Amino acid sequence: MLDPSTIFGLGGNLAMLGWLALLIALFFKPARQYAFPAAQFVIPAILAVGYVLLIWQGRAGFEQGGFGSIEAVRTLFANDAALTAGWLHYLAFDLFIGAWISRDAAARGISPLIVLPCLPLTFLLGPAGLLLYLAARTALPARESAQ
Repeated sequence: MLDPSTIFGLGGNLAMLGWLALLIALFFKPARQYAFPAAQFVIPAILAVGYVLLIWQGRAGFEQGGFGSIEAVRTLFANDAALTAGWLHYLAFDLFIGAWISRDAAARGISPLIVLPCLPLTFLLGPAGLLLYLAARTALPARESAQ
């Protein structure tokens, strides 16, 4: 049986490794061959396994909540397994998007200095970081880059 508190902490630490790898890869190109796949696929997949296991483990306690109203969502997330699964969901998807931003920027030759503020913003406020990157990507001309 998974302890939601333990999984919460482990998931956060694992995601931080992925974000650190992306930040290193911004400025150290040889790291990209390992950082990009780890941050975009490996770590989100591990987080997804934890998510699925928590959902399975807590399924009996989810009957009181749902997604039909804010009250139902509040009730659902009163369950620690559901709350931790939700956290893993955010960690996995935000990291996946951060890795996509990093890969896309490298392929387009966008300066790491432009990408640098997008990554922490994506980590902290997912859609806002993605929006900032998409605005920068639209405003900047694409250049060839040797990833």
